[in-house]
Amino acid sequence: MAAEASQAEPRDAARAFGMSRRPGERWTRFAARIANAFGVVLLLVVALYVLGSLVSFSGWGGFAIAATAGTCAVFALVSAEARHGLVRWAVMFAVAATVAAGISALGAGQKWSGVAALLEVGLLAVAAAEVLGTVVTERQVGFRTILGAISVYVILGLLFTFVYVAVDKLQDGAFFGQSTQTGDFVFFSITTLTTTGYGNLVPAAQPGRMLSGLEMLLGQIFLVTLIAGLVSLWRPGRRD
Repeated sequence: MAAEASQAEPRDAARAFGMSRRPGERWTRFAARIANAFGVVLLLVVALYVLGSLVSFSGWGGFAIAATAGTCAVFALVSAEARHGLVRWAVMFAVAATVAAGISALGAGQKWSGVAALLEVGLLAVAAAEVLGTVVTERQVGFRTILGAISVYVILGLLFTFVYVAVDKLQDGAFFGQSTQTGDFVFFSITTLTTTGYGNLVPAAQPGRMLSGLEMLLGQIFLVTLIAGLVSLWRPGRRD
């Protein structure tokens, strides 16, 4: 009886501080806390955008970008209340992408950066799909719903950024057909998504031209259908 009581005391103390000795319970509590935290998701996405604009996708800059993108994707999945198994796979893919970027930074070649970028494309695509699924199934449109939709829109731009980086690295710098500067891929993707098109950067050949055209179409469809529709249904006075 004394032994059972001594084991129960730490367990009760852990519960009193909001912790759990079981990993499954800790995961459930954490997931519940950040469910629908799309404001935080948007902040992480913006942080990834800033990092990609200021740091090169090669070397240790690419390692930092891969780690940030993986964290962003996993957090978005948890916030969208994705299945535990899907989140687990996302964590493994995020680790694999970071390792691939690290191998490239150690001098193994740009192909590894391309592999890391492809893995991040998959992660961001799944994260965007899960957040979008949560947004469109909301019964009431509120502030968090709008934040979720905006997050998906920005993720879409970053997703295509990694697509362009992957093409460039796997084709030995053939995407623009010229030397690139830090932030060029993020800049090109965002201006393509918003159909701004300054014209100073253009894809040199296929598949870059096809992919950039696809990004333009998706960006316009997303703005016209989803975000415009959600904003028209949003009532600012309504609490989430």
